[in-house]
Amino acid sequence: MTLTKTQIKALIKSENLSISPLLEEDQIGDLTIDFRIGTDFLVTINGSNPFIDASLNNNDKFPIKNSFQETRRKLGETFLLHPNQTVLVSSLEYIKLPSNTYAELTLRSSYLRLGLTISAIVQPGYCGCISMELTNINKVPINLTVGAAIIQARLFEISESINYFEKKRKYMCQVRPVMSAVAADSDLKRLQSIWKQNNYVT
Repeated sequence: MTLTKTQIKALIKSENLSISPLLEEDQIGDLTIDFRIGTDFLVTINGSNPFIDASLNNNDKFPIKNSFQETRRKLGETFLLHPNQTVLVSSLEYIKLPSNTYAELTLRSSYLRLGLTISAIVQPGYCGCISMELTNINKVPINLTVGAAIIQARLFEISESINYFEKKRKYMCQVRPVMSAVAADSDLKRLQSIWKQNNYVT
């Protein structure tokens, strides 16, 4: 069930849903909540790596961290996102979702029309700033204002509660952007073992 403005406000009033800071009441729309981009960024760069290595077959010769650069801006300053570039950024707001509610993230229409793209889900019971992966699919750079309401979230209530902290997660309760932890995936470790056997790698 998609939550409406009335239901969202009732959850906030009952403290089952927390959003801080909620700078303007207008951030809550009929079916969505607007979220602002925060001040910390992880930007993809052409660094020393020849590619971003999403495998375990190179003995960590090309760590993912070498393909990202940290940068920080103040509220009101701008951030230039180049064509085909991805930036990881956290929301300005800290959120605590109910254990039976998840959020689907999309861009506000005004930013979709500029050539930005995003797609993500926030798990039930999540607490922390919302992680956003913004990509510029336009052919020209896009200049973004730090603190601008770029993202909107639709909240969906599910039929059962989920304990967010029941299992170990790679991205738990983060307040700053975190680069990909794909190297921790168990399937990659199994596939690396198969690759080593097939290629006689010890």
